[in-house]
Amino acid sequence: MRFENKIAVLLRDDLAGWQRLNVTAFLVSGLAARRPDLIGKEYADADGRVYLPMFRQPVLVFQGDAVLLRTAHGRALERELPMGVFTADLFATGNDEDNRAAVQRVRTADLDLVGLVVEGPRNAVDKVLKGATLHG
Repeated sequence: MRFENKIAVLLRDDLAGWQRLNVTAFLVSGLAARRPDLIGKEYADADGRVYLPMFRQPVLVFQGDAVLLRTAHGRALERELPMGVFTADLFATGNDEDNRAAVQRVRTADLDLVGLVVEGPRNAVDKVLKGATLHG
């Protein structure tokens, strides 16, 4: 099945494994909160136990260096695509309030990006991520 829109996470390629997983989880949670229409129905097993719903479509995870992350961020802003960011400063905070304050202290051009999530038309997201490679 080919979806009209694309959900993509871009991670800085020098992150530790646990950081990549953590950043991805945080970023997609924001997209799920902002875009509930991207979420499918609850799951249930054969015994009738109900599980949380998930995105209706794949989430593609890419990687690139710090320069590519900054470039992709700028491209997403130019295209006015829904985007979430995760900065290096957030590894030193312990809660949502401190996270928001850490991002708010830094001008857009100076954000030390380690990850971002973007969602939108496939061709627009592809242009934002130009130069990134699938995480593997």
